[in-house]
Amino acid sequence: LQLSDPANVAPGTTTCGPFGEDTIYTTANGNTVSGTRPTFGINFNSNPYMKTAASSSFNSLQVTLQHTEKYLNFLIGYTFEKSLDNGSDSFDATNPFNPGQTRALSSFDVPHNLVASYTVQLPFDHFIGGGDLAKRFTAGWELSGVSTFAKGEPVSLNENDDNSLLGAFNANVDVPSYANNGSTLYVNKNPRKGLPFFNPNYFQPEPLGQVGNAMRRYFSGPGLDNYDMALLKSTAITESTKLQFRAEAFNVFNHAQFKNPNGLVNNPGVGGFGYVTSANDPRIMQVALKFLF
Repeated sequence: LQLSDPANVAPGTTTCGPFGEDTIYTTANGNTVSGTRPTFGINFNSNPYMKTAASSSFNSLQVTLQHTEKYLNFLIGYTFEKSLDNGSDSFDATNPFNPGQTRALSSFDVPHNLVASYTVQLPFDHFIGGGDLAKRFTAGWELSGVSTFAKGEPVSLNENDDNSLLGAFNANVDVPSYANNGSTLYVNKNPRKGLPFFNPNYFQPEPLGQVGNAMRRYFSGPGLDNYDMALLKSTAITESTKLQFRAEAFNVFNHAQFKNPNGLVNNPGVGGFGYVTSANDPRIMQVALKFLF
């Protein structure tokens, strides 16, 4: 960090800054410093000290309710959980100055998750009269579906401008700092309005030479409210064969299922830090005809 001060380097030479780990610096008294990576200096493109050590905890309440009868079957499952760790992404590096600060919500943490699946036999043949020919059209109707109501996964806060001067900008060490400017971390429940999902002014880039003090994951992104449904009609041809028609719809009510907002603090502006820019698939429908034997 001392080499980032122009007074500590020779006049007209480079000062230490982000992405300068492999730069040769000349101090004010004429000495040279071959990069800021210890031990091997600039002889290697990367010189990390790595240890496969992590810790995690998972606590949950899991409840299921199942019902089975001739005309109605359903299964409802609910999970209330909290998962904490310091390495649930593909590669999470630990804050070398304060390892405890790295411990946060797991990237897959979903505190509330309710899923209901059901199958309803539609007894049209019992309410509409007719002989065997009529029952070919009125019997065998079935409605099924899966409904999911879940809170969103946590928003991952990160920074890739190497302000920490650690040279670990691809390992999720760098995180922003709290701005401490009196603003609040509001959460916008309706990203359709073109507003950020959370207040980006609540955070600021980490100070030069320091790792930011914000927790990397501690609040949830947009939740899920999704319905998949299918309408089936099975018609017996013989004792061992039947023809089945299926009409299926995913996200049948076409709800906007938003993905997590941008958590990169050094990507400011509309569409950047704090903004939701993508969503899951809209309503998708398909039909099929199956011959079962």
